Amino acid sequence: MLFPALRPLLFTLDPERAHRLSLAGLRRMPTGRPPRHDPALAVQVGGLTFPTPVGVAPGYDKDAEVPDALLGLGFGFVEVGTITPFAQAGNPQPRLFRLVEDRAVINRMGFNNGGAEAAHERLSTRAGRPGIVGINIGANKDSDDRIADYALLTGLMAPLASYLTVNISSPNTPGLRNLQAGDALKDLLDAVFEARGEATTPVFLKLAPDLEPREIEAVAKVALDSPLAALIISNTTLARPPLRSKHAGEAGGLSGAPLAPIALQRLKDFRKATGGNIPLIAAGGVDSADAAWERIVAGASLVQLYSAMVYQGPMLGRRIARGLSQRLRREGFATMEEAIGSQS
Repeated sequence: MLFPALRPLLFTLDPERAHRLSLAGLRRMPTGRPPRHDPALAVQVGGLTFPTPVGVAPGYDKDAEVPDALLGLGFGFVEVGTITPFAQAGNPQPRLFRLVEDRAVINRMGFNNGGAEAAHERLSTRAGRPGIVGINIGANKDSDDRIADYALLTGLMAPLASYLTVNISSPNTPGLRNLQAGDALKDLLDAVFEARGEATTPVFLKLAPDLEPREIEAVAKVALDSPLAALIISNTTLARPPLRSKHAGEAGGLSGAPLAPIALQRLKDFRKATGGNIPLIAAGGVDSADAAWERIVAGASLVQLYSAMVYQGPMLGRRIARGLSQRLRREGFATMEEAIGSQS
């Protein structure tokens, strides 16, 4: 309830500074058990029961500082990261821009984070706590062997993660998206699953929204032939639909409202390419219960958001979950599982 009053003040600050302040505030929150959710919202993916389909996308809690505080705000799950083997500063500032007129964000952060050792230490302290916390992993910018980076992080983080996300879709690490190509992707996934060993931690794959139809088909084939538990559709886009903000020309990945139609179409493309045989998680432009519902009936088992919180505040996840509960009953579904893909 305080956010509408605080937003004008926050928007006078550099976006990165405002982000750091929000993390500082969450670090001061008491963390207990996550709130109870409508049982009808529960969704099964990768052997996990997500209490609601609404989660926090990676990028907000890069260093796994506040996952339990975010769960306490009413999110069904939290994905921390992206975490790389070694700490890296990311790209030069400024690298984060609010496009207020467009309800959008452009970032070229470059996987800035404190590295795997620090994140591992933090995540180790929450062992045994309730709530689903996924870990998003990536390669260092200057790595000589990026596949080895993912394998290393898989072995290190799988014991601490509810699920792992292999992020090869950021546009801000040069050449990273090349790992989405068929042969490279197969080699990467083979290394990840070998590194996971006997662990049962489900592995998700995060993809770019800028893939061409032939690339979608190739990725879908590799995914279906692998033990992947889900695909996340999608990361930020390099495309530039019509924008009004003075920051429209900034380099980096675009997220928020203008990404929504692109991400929705890509979700539908992957639903068709996979035949509904692998769970899909929707991200990109999810900013309301109606937007989340549109993704779910198109085939998404879960949805993630981040940029929308910049404009609507940290309680957005709870509001969307409440709205989905109402929509479920209004549309005549007994459970969220029944609604998934009902219009695909």
